[in-house]
Amino acid sequence: MRTVGLRELKNRLSEYIRQVRAGQEVLVTDRGQVVAELRPPGEVRKDGVLPGIAALAKRGALSLGARNRPDLYPTLRPVLPPGRAQELLDEERGTP
Repeated sequence: MRTVGLRELKNRLSEYIRQVRAGQEVLVTDRGQVVAELRPPGEVRKDGVLPGIAALAKRGALSLGARNRPDLYPTLRPVLPPGRAQELLDEERGTP
């Protein structure tokens, strides 16, 4: 993964876009801090962690949390009966 400063990116944008189109990832920095990521659309690591986040974790700037487990969250029952929210909205808007 390449890292490029904001000024160099601005001056050579077409070159970096060609590299991204070829499958490379580019981290954009501003005064040494990563501020953006350039990568082919829809590309995410296999573990679901974005490359910039993974790079920050690798540097020790953050720690990744555990994956969510759906069984930890209770299933909530509906607050209103079906159709009631639409009735309330129609009433509020004055539509029949």
